[in-house]
Amino acid sequence: MEFPYLEAVVCFMILMYLFETYLDLRQHAALKLPTLPKTLEGVISQEKFEKSRAYSLDKSHFHFIHEFFSILTESSILFFGVLPWFWKKSGNFLPLVGLGAENEILHTLAFLAGVMIWSQITDLPFSLYSTFVIEARHGFNKQTIWLFFRDLIKGMCLAIVLGPPIVSAIIVIVQKGGPYLAIYLWAFMFVLSLVMMTIYPVLIAPLFNKFTPLPEGDLRLKIEKLASSLSFPLKKLFVVDGSTRSSHSNAYMYGFFKNKRIVLYDTLIQQCKNDEEIVAVIAHELGHWKLNHTMYSFIAMQILTFLQFGGYTLVMNSTDLFRSFGFDTQPVLIGLILFQHIIMPIQHLVSFGFNLVSRSFEFQADAFAKKLGYGAALRAGLVNLQEQNLSSMNTDSWYSAYHYSHPPLVERLAAIDEPEKKED
Repeated sequence: MEFPYLEAVVCFMILMYLFETYLDLRQHAALKLPTLPKTLEGVISQEKFEKSRAYSLDKSHFHFIHEFFSILTESSILFFGVLPWFWKKSGNFLPLVGLGAENEILHTLAFLAGVMIWSQITDLPFSLYSTFVIEARHGFNKQTIWLFFRDLIKGMCLAIVLGPPIVSAIIVIVQKGGPYLAIYLWAFMFVLSLVMMTIYPVLIAPLFNKFTPLPEGDLRLKIEKLASSLSFPLKKLFVVDGSTRSSHSNAYMYGFFKNKRIVLYDTLIQQCKNDEEIVAVIAHELGHWKLNHTMYSFIAMQILTFLQFGGYTLVMNSTDLFRSFGFDTQPVLIGLILFQHIIMPIQHLVSFGFNLVSRSFEFQADAFAKKLGYGAALRAGLVNLQEQNLSSMNTDSWYSAYHYSHPPLVERLAAIDEPEKKED
């Protein structure tokens, strides 16, 4: 008797939806609380708290609707055999344009083209509402409808340019990989990730945003001095025009070996009250680098990727799995899709574990900035950014433990203050 993979996957999807909805309801109840956490009383203004509360509740209501639509469509597509039906239809389309349906690469690309069109159509109303209603209502959206669709078209063009060669390479590797398939797939994805990390900030990101060198001045001197004191090989310091799309702020760094770059959102510079707050945020980010957090995360991801491909090789040998989902053939891409579905329980556990580690890394990076003498500035900067971004002030402990990769503000402030109390 064949194992009912399809029914098991759909049941697990629904169970996870119910569990995550329960957590969402707990968080929604926390967001409705009319008062600030005691730790933030006198720190966050009442006006900002009310605005944050309204913004968070709007996003929460929208999230319930979006998630219900997602589980309804995803489970229906699987349960009613839409996936194998569309795979066959995409194959039937190829002869109509003079191409051979027996070519798996062409068949796969036709299938993916249809999936991309479907996903854009179904996701577009939600993206438009989120951007031009919720974000605009609370003063965050800065992009025009033209800019929105221009970004959308650029993203689709990039997928059309980059997708086919990557997909084709994966199919060829699987078809010819033999007993070393997992190693070949991992090696290909490893090289691809390095290439993408190299070309994305140089060739892809500038298609969507404008990057300009941070002007000469006190802020630049302070950041360069901090980087030099930590032996951070800073080569370039950029400001990105994030304000053309949103008022939300951020900062990040990238680059390999001795060629590191730091990027500041112009909104971060505008929102921080002084240079010290910005430098404290950078000190936190440099803490991640100094403490090897990025390297540890990268290594962990490579190990997981290799293990996943090892599991995938087993899936490709299971005809029962394909038949359970309605397929009478075993296409490479479909194998990847089905494999992602059957390992969902493991993925959820891994994601939870990564969030635990990530929150630990955030505390460590805060402590690193504190040891450098930026404790007070970091504290002020975190509070200021929390206010400016209208981030949730009240969080449910279960919800944050499951979803958050960063600790809530209350916990971060308590951790920053704790060493000071011990020293006293």
